[in-house]
Amino acid sequence: MTEVPMDEPDHVARIQQEWRRERPDLDPSPQGVIGRLHRIAGQLTEELLVVYRRHGLTEGEFDVLAALRRAGAPYERTPGELAAFTMITTGGMTKRIDRLEAGGLVTRRVSDADGRGRVVALTAAGRRLIDRAFTEHLANEHRLLEGFSADERRQLEGLLAGWLGRIEGVGPDRSRS
Repeated sequence: MTEVPMDEPDHVARIQQEWRRERPDLDPSPQGVIGRLHRIAGQLTEELLVVYRRHGLTEGEFDVLAALRRAGAPYERTPGELAAFTMITTGGMTKRIDRLEAGGLVTRRVSDADGRGRVVALTAAGRRLIDRAFTEHLANEHRLLEGFSADERRQLEGLLAGWLGRIEGVGPDRSRS
């Protein structure tokens, strides 16, 4: 991607300028990265939500269906596994599963392995929906990255993966945190 000339400061640059003026004793340079990432994340979320909504799904419902589809046949996981894969509480997961079950996209049954546990499974309708939605989702993500060369994408992915690993304390950089 070609470098964008900074003739006119963007929103984040204006904020940094104001802080430099008001608090010259502080270094607002992290805002250049974090502020822009925050704004990009918000814009990306809105772009992704368009696809989910087109398929009648919320972001959370898409995540649950995708986690079930990724599990492979027979496309099922426990509610606890789904909560871990989607990083929400089990209470929040119950609400999502209730909505998806009411829509005929998932079923719940007693676990064969543990009679006290439950298993959530994709229905045929749920699998068809997530396959359509995920196909469109990936096309949308490719569109959102089309301004980057393949090399720039790899570089950006590497930088973000390393940073995320340090923040989350996982991966090869966990010793630095």
